[in-house]
Amino acid sequence: MPNRRVLILDDDIDVGQTIQWMAESLGFEAECVTHPYEFFAKLTQFVPDIITIDLVMPELDGIEIMRVLAERKCQAKIIISSGMGTRVLDAAKRSASEHGLDIVGIISKPISSSALRLLVGEGSQRDHPPSIEARSVLPEQAAITKADLQLALENKEFWIAYQPKIRCKSGALAGFEALVRWKHPSRGAISPDKFIPVAEDTGLIGQLTSEIFKQSLVWFSDAFSKNGLKLSLNLSAKSFVDLRLPDYLSELCREYHVAEERIVLEVTENSAMVDPLISLDLMTRLRVKGFELSIDDFGTGYSSMVQLVRLPFSEIKVDRSFVMQALQSREAGTVTKSIIDLGHSLGLVVTAEGVEDLDTLNYLNRLGCDLAQGYFIARPMPGEAASSWLAQRT
Repeated sequence: MPNRRVLILDDDIDVGQTIQWMAESLGFEAECVTHPYEFFAKLTQFVPDIITIDLVMPELDGIEIMRVLAERKCQAKIIISSGMGTRVLDAAKRSASEHGLDIVGIISKPISSSALRLLVGEGSQRDHPPSIEARSVLPEQAAITKADLQLALENKEFWIAYQPKIRCKSGALAGFEALVRWKHPSRGAISPDKFIPVAEDTGLIGQLTSEIFKQSLVWFSDAFSKNGLKLSLNLSAKSFVDLRLPDYLSELCREYHVAEERIVLEVTENSAMVDPLISLDLMTRLRVKGFELSIDDFGTGYSSMVQLVRLPFSEIKVDRSFVMQALQSREAGTVTKSIIDLGHSLGLVVTAEGVEDLDTLNYLNRLGCDLAQGYFIARPMPGEAASSWLAQRT
């Protein structure tokens, strides 16, 4: 297998060569350029796996360069570097991510060798990006149709992965979040962000939701019938126009012998914006029947505060984009703390997503966060593996 490749763009040749040396010491092939025109020429010839980009360039700044990379549908992993403040770096990362680029991380100058090694090493652990020619014919990127989804539902191709949620203070297991996965017989794994929108647009989201709930409740009832663990299930915004939803979900709980009080229904703020009045009625009825309601990805939309006050939520989830940067970015840390304090002031349980190391978990505990989930605790896993994970952990 050929060596992985790193392409460095930095107008300071000394910094660029230092990064090049670090990458080579990790077993990469590395090239360093100082001008954008050299960068784009080398990009085509060298086909890098990882790109490091300095934001401040004399001719074409890093934001413009990343915009061009997005237009070219670049699949390389990208590390952003700059001597500017964290607010600018965080904004640059958000901009690149929203353009569809794969951002490994951001790093401030002067560059720490350990931090850079960590980011370059992380990028090397991810899937090798295919060439531009190969990307155009990737099976998963073929258009997903309503017929594809209908066939997948008939053939039981959807399965559920479960990610543990623990109590920050004690480390005890609090429950699991159920996450749908699709293993297509010829396309392989297809990510939810590819098929969920299609299900919503084609009117199949109800059938898919029903399949997810049934699979999850069967597993949860069999594995955890005699304890107080909770199961979190995601609901699409399109579900909040169905007046039968509360009764249907209660019937499912009775059928699989799971109390409504043990189910947490996770919704985004957009769920309340399809029809605000119907959403309010449905969510209130769900709470009356005993279900918990969690507002997911809090802080990433424009009307989070309005929806938090207006709707009967019992839990608030701090979005992973804040949690993962909480120790590196003062702003992200401030937002994380503010959401935790706000949630508690409203009597809500607060869950943090995206916990990827012990330091972050300890930080959340110091802030008084109630629950946490993330790769540091455990990755989403099939039901049998989740049961085994708990047995070994205990």
